[in-house]
Amino acid sequence: MDLENLFEDFPEEFGDEEFMEELIDDGNVRIERIVSHGHSSPDEFWYDQEEDEWVVLLSGAAALVFDDEDEEVVLRPGDHIRIPAHRKHRVSWTSPGEETVWLAVFSPAAPPPDSNDS
Repeated sequence: MDLENLFEDFPEEFGDEEFMEELIDDGNVRIERIVSHGHSSPDEFWYDQEEDEWVVLLSGAAALVFDDEDEEVVLRPGDHIRIPAHRKHRVSWTSPGEETVWLAVFSPAAPPPDSNDS
């Protein structure tokens, strides 16, 4: 076993892309560490994922925008949100003056609620 730290081993310089590192992929659940430094999603780009995602912000600050909402969802350390599969979203902004560290957990999409369960 190798002991690692989520707040260490960042790139020395950030380019146009966030730093993404897959920590675990067991075929069922995938966990990624994402490090942003003033990054945002490209204009007109929307994530539209096949998997459910649960994301927690560990440090920094960020905002998400969902295509079916007008308001940004601002995240501070400790905030977490579940994003169901195919809910289109994008990163509006991340802190420019510090690293924003995310932990994202991806899992198979939950089945839609059964409309016959009333």
